[in-house]
Amino acid sequence: MPEFTAKDVQALRLATGAGMMDAKRALQEANGDRDGAVKWLRERGLGKAAERAGRESSEGAVAVCYDGKAGAVSLVQLRSETDFAAKSPDFVALVEELAALVAAEGEDAVDQRKGAIEDLNIATRENVQLGDIIRFQAAPGNVLDAYLHVQNDRGVNGVIVELANGSKELAHDIAVHIAFGRPKHLRREDFPVSEVEAERATLEAETRREGKPDAAVPKIVEGKLNAWYRRTPGGALLDQPFVKDDRHSVSEVLGGAEIVRFAQVVIGS
Repeated sequence: MPEFTAKDVQALRLATGAGMMDAKRALQEANGDRDGAVKWLRERGLGKAAERAGRESSEGAVAVCYDGKAGAVSLVQLRSETDFAAKSPDFVALVEELAALVAAEGEDAVDQRKGAIEDLNIATRENVQLGDIIRFQAAPGNVLDAYLHVQNDRGVNGVIVELANGSKELAHDIAVHIAFGRPKHLRREDFPVSEVEAERATLEAETRREGKPDAAVPKIVEGKLNAWYRRTPGGALLDQPFVKDDRHSVSEVLGGAEIVRFAQVVIGS
């Protein structure tokens, strides 16, 4: 028989809201392991934790962390149902801890804190769960930097960037731009052909409704399509007007540097 006590059963009941017999059975099935018992209950729809699991978690917090020893930057999202829970000190501290673990040890390191996430479920009475977990480790000679936009005491918009042939300062400036420009892709060629053609057809129909001469329509549509690539948010990063000087595109600001990759996580998107 698995080894657990009446106190263990009571603690599991308080944590999950499950009945006494369900809590006891869960511990038996999980060989006395608390996390395994919670999982068993959730899989069977038993207890408050299971009820919360189906609720939408569109709020939360984001954290970024740079680990010099590992040469890596992480971006971690922890989801919640309300911003009230997400801006609590315990919630913010946990997402920052998770980001530090990922930067130092890799994406799977978050498994070490599953119990803490479950505890937040209980403390907040919300469906708290992990969101995006991203880690960049720079290739030799490349640089990494990040930006985190904080609102109401929690990170809500995080970006990490890897640059080749560029400086850390430039990488930071690009990260700040991405935070506010919210590009959909790095370059216009990255857009799916079907999406581009659908937009082209919409712009052509719009232009014809404006009564433009047939001969002028293709050139007008191309001009509008170029503006579509430059739009913020949602355009191609290299085409977007640079947030700190919109007289220049991001591509122009880069000069000889190259954006190898970027990642962005925005709460509520």
